Amino acid sequence: MDRTDVAFLDVTAPGFGFGTPEVAEAQAKNWYADSPVGLLVLRYAEARALLRDQRLDHNGKRFMEMNGVSGGPIHDWFVPMIMNHDGEHHRRLRGLVGKAFTPRMIEGLRPFVRDRARELAGHLASAAECDFIEEFANPLPLAVMSEMLGVPPEDHDVFHTWTTDIGLVFSIALGGDVVTRVETALVGLNKYIDELIEAKKAEPGDDLVSALVAAQREDPLISPAELRNLIVTTVFAAHDTTRHQLANAMVAFAGHPDQWRLLGSRPDLADRAVDEVMRWLPSSPTIYRFAAQDFDFEGLHIAEGTFLTMVVTAAQRDPRVFGDGATFDITASLAAPLLQFGAGPHHCLGIALAKAELGEALPALAARLGAPEFAGPFTWRPPIGIHGPNSLPLRFGAR
Repeated sequence: MDRTDVAFLDVTAPGFGFGTPEVAEAQAKNWYADSPVGLLVLRYAEARALLRDQRLDHNGKRFMEMNGVSGGPIHDWFVPMIMNHDGEHHRRLRGLVGKAFTPRMIEGLRPFVRDRARELAGHLASAAECDFIEEFANPLPLAVMSEMLGVPPEDHDVFHTWTTDIGLVFSIALGGDVVTRVETALVGLNKYIDELIEAKKAEPGDDLVSALVAAQREDPLISPAELRNLIVTTVFAAHDTTRHQLANAMVAFAGHPDQWRLLGSRPDLADRAVDEVMRWLPSSPTIYRFAAQDFDFEGLHIAEGTFLTMVVTAAQRDPRVFGDGATFDITASLAAPLLQFGAGPHHCLGIALAKAELGEALPALAARLGAPEFAGPFTWRPPIGIHGPNSLPLRFGAR
C-alpha cells in the first residue's frame, strides 16, 4: 500500500479533536491513519469489521503495561475486567450480568429517570446561567445508577467523586495526577461495593446488586472478586459515559439551535435525537484493540501486538455509510448501527440504559428551556478515552 496516502494525526497535540476537517481529510485518503499511539481506523466499514474480528483482542494487561502500570489498584481492576476477557470466561461473566441487567429492569427505571430529569430541568429553568454538568449531566446518571444499584441517597456525594475519576482510566498515559485520582477512586469504590454486597446478601432488595448476588449463587465459578469487579465496572459504565454524553448533546445543540427548537416542538423525535447526538459527538470516541496474531487486512499487514484505535467519531460521520454524515440532523434515521457501544460479543449491555436516560432527559429539557448557548469558555477531556467537557457553562434562551 502506498504510504503517501496515509495521514499522520498527532492525537497528543493540545486541542486535538476527531471531529475536525483534518480528520475528515485523512479519512478521505485512506481507511486508516498513523499516530503517536498506533494505527487509527477512520472508516466505518473497516472499524466495524475489526471490532468483530477474532484476530484482535483487548489484552488489558498489555494496555496497562503500555501506560506504565504493572500493579496496584488500577491494574488489579482493569486486567480482569469483563471487557478484557474473551471466549467461554467472557460468556460466563456476560451471562451473569444478563440475568440481572434485563430490559424489564431498564423499563422499570424509566419513571424514575423521567421524574428526576423533569425536576432538574425545572431548576435550570429558574437560573440565568448554569454549569450544565454539575447541575444536570452529573446528578441525573448518578441518581439513576444509585437507584439501579441500591445505593442510598446519602452516599451519592461520595460516589460522585469516585465515579467521575474512575472514568479517567483510558487517559492514564497523560500522567499528572490522573493515576492517583483513578487509584483513589478504585480503593474507595472497592471497599464500598464489598460492604454493599454484604448488605444485599443480608437484606436483598429490588436492585441490580441484589440480582447479581442471587445470580452468583447459581454459578459458584464466579468468585467474590469477580462479582465486585463486575459491579465496579457497571458503576464506571453507568455514570461517566452518560454524564459526558449528556454534556456532548448540549454542545451539539448549542451549535444547532434550530434542531433544539425542533425537538422542543416535536418530542416524538426524542429517540432519533438520542441516536444523532451519539453519532455526532460520542462520549466514547475511540475503542482500542490489539492484534493477537499476524494477519493481512484491506491491503495492510498487521503484526501481532499492533495497537489499533477505532475512531468512532470519524467512522460515524463516514460519508460512505452516512451520506450526509457531516450534518447534524435529528430527523434522520441511522444508516448503520452506532459503534461507540462496540460490536460482536463485546457489544455493550448498557446501551438500553444510556438511551433511556437520554431519551427522557432531552425532551424534558427541550420542553422547558430555549436553545442552549455557551456562557463562557470551557475545556475538554482528552480525545482518547471517555470524552466530553470538564465543565459546561450554559445559558438557555426563552421558550
